[in-house]
Amino acid sequence: MLDTVKTERVNGLDLKALGEVVEAIEQDANQAKVAFNVTTKWAGQTRSETLVEGYTIGGERITRTHKIVADEPFELLGGDSAPNPQELLMAAFNACITVGYVAGASLQGITLESVEIRTKGELDLRGFLGLSDEVAAGYEEIEYEVRIKGDGTPEQFAAIHDTVLKTSPNYFNISRPVRVNATLSVG
Repeated sequence: MLDTVKTERVNGLDLKALGEVVEAIEQDANQAKVAFNVTTKWAGQTRSETLVEGYTIGGERITRTHKIVADEPFELLGGDSAPNPQELLMAAFNACITVGYVAGASLQGITLESVEIRTKGELDLRGFLGLSDEVAAGYEEIEYEVRIKGDGTPEQFAAIHDTVLKTSPNYFNISRPVRVNATLSVG
């Protein structure tokens, strides 16, 4: 697929570097392993701060530092100083699938004008507040709409969309049950 692209950069992506990553993974499957971790600390009221200190790829630790702040709106007893966890969940979902659309278009040599993803979901607070065992604590469904514009055909964009649904890590994580192993340390 990379051979069909006439330039090394499409939509800002370095396709030569992508080809090198794919080749390295094809030669050694251990290069495909990527592990992420974050640490979140309470910062008072409903505010929390999450620190990203790095990740591991192909067995190598890459350090970097980013802070992600979350808070609840006033109406949910927060200080409204940052997006709430539900908005951050949707933002992470959107960001991940955006990469898929951009990469898919770039690999086909399609120049994009815009990609916009609108995601929404509705929660019933009775589940979160423990007021009803019959109400889910989370989303029963999430809806999203992709608006994409570029020099590709509708058929090309439909194929990219299908690929994103099959390959996006966060689409996978949101659309299927994921085992979560929890431990509690007190003190």
